[in-house]
Amino acid sequence: MTASKKLSSEELSLLLFNLVAIKLSKHLLLLKANNILPLYLTEEDNFDHIQSDFLKWSLQLIKYLEDCSSKFSSLHDNKRVSVWRDENENSSDAEDAENNANNVDFTNVTNDSDKIKEMLTPTLKKSLTKQGYHLVGTHSGVKICRWTKSMLRGRGGCYKHTFYGINSHQCMEMTPSLACANKCVFCWRHHSNPVGTEWKWKTDPADKILFDSLEGHKKMVRQFRGVPGVKDARFEESSTVRHCALSLVGEPIMYPHINELISKMHSLNISTFLVTNAQFPSAIENLIPVTQLYLSVDAASKESLKEIDRPLFRDFWQRLMNSIDILRDKKQRTVYRLTLVNRYNMNEVSQYAALIKRGQPDFVEVKGVTYCGDSKNSKITMANVPWHADVVDFVQQLVFQLDDYDIAAEHEHSNCVLIAKLNFKINGQWYTWIDYEKFFSLAERFKKDGISFTSYDYMAKTPDWALFGASQRGFDPEDQHRFGDWAIFAG
Repeated sequence: MTASKKLSSEELSLLLFNLVAIKLSKHLLLLKANNILPLYLTEEDNFDHIQSDFLKWSLQLIKYLEDCSSKFSSLHDNKRVSVWRDENENSSDAEDAENNANNVDFTNVTNDSDKIKEMLTPTLKKSLTKQGYHLVGTHSGVKICRWTKSMLRGRGGCYKHTFYGINSHQCMEMTPSLACANKCVFCWRHHSNPVGTEWKWKTDPADKILFDSLEGHKKMVRQFRGVPGVKDARFEESSTVRHCALSLVGEPIMYPHINELISKMHSLNISTFLVTNAQFPSAIENLIPVTQLYLSVDAASKESLKEIDRPLFRDFWQRLMNSIDILRDKKQRTVYRLTLVNRYNMNEVSQYAALIKRGQPDFVEVKGVTYCGDSKNSKITMANVPWHADVVDFVQQLVFQLDDYDIAAEHEHSNCVLIAKLNFKINGQWYTWIDYEKFFSLAERFKKDGISFTSYDYMAKTPDWALFGASQRGFDPEDQHRFGDWAIFAG
């Protein structure tokens, strides 16, 4: 008997809910029968579409049966559904479910609906709104980051403030695609967002997404007017968004008009920090210059990546490798984001070093996983969260195997350390910060004349307090630590 993949409760529930249809279809096909309509699979809680989809599917079946004599040949050739073949026909139903999970892509087995569906169903809208999201159109969302709130009150900025000089109180966290192609074990959304391997939903225009996202963000920020501790100057500045973290949830690069959206942001002097899970290499290749491009490299081996990210693509490892190769040719700032999960990927130092040498990113962010609470869809507990000292130790081991990199900065509060190419260390000084005005000028020139530029054209000096080993441990001395009612100044 071959070893079977261990499924999460969510995946097993999805598979078992459709098991009767799957097994019936499989055995009919083994008897040399042909599918005349695609096998339709759905989720148990997808109440919004099951009835209407079944009605449309039934009407298609009736129409086919009424005209089967003339259309049978072409229809069954064009709509044949591939099946798996069990190596062990005597395995139990549960074993079948787990063994077959690798061979069925539930997200892309759909009916032939005559209307393109919206990604955000009423049920999903209700759930996300309850979680504090401002939903935009049919597939986008924006939410206030905790560090935006923190910097408004003078209590410190996020690690991007420390590493790259963004103003956290002027940063909008959003995504043009709530859907993703992975089900990562550490996902802070606990997998309540849609999943898919291709864009199959109604598509909103980029200008509407940007306008509504900005308005939604500003509306949420305005709620902090008069809140005790909020600094007046920063509150006024927060009405002007200067940075966008395209990393809220889902896979932003899936959005078909991502280049148009990015270009519009740059025209408004909004910097772009785009994070991708490295499963869409062609989209990465076609991407216009962004301020900073991230690849989430959550594991350094095929086996551990499958366990941590739980990707939907069967060729997920090759997609990661292709994405890494494409990233190497990008001229703007590139970053690997490594999320360390104790007992999952912290013993892969040498493998990570090999991936860094292959992709040659400008920076490597190494961050301990954040515990997001108990979930039936995730086995992550506090035991999987490394201490900051463990993250530093991992980074030191990693840098030891890399000739062209060194530790540049840290943000202890976020349990995050920055590794940078030595090219960003000039005359003994690190230049990991960004000259944003220079970037906007270069991006505009690229847009008009196609003149390329590199990450070295818009770098800026890193302040001493942000450097690795500084007494502030990455906390801006202009702000203050607070522990309960006690304030401790970082400077």
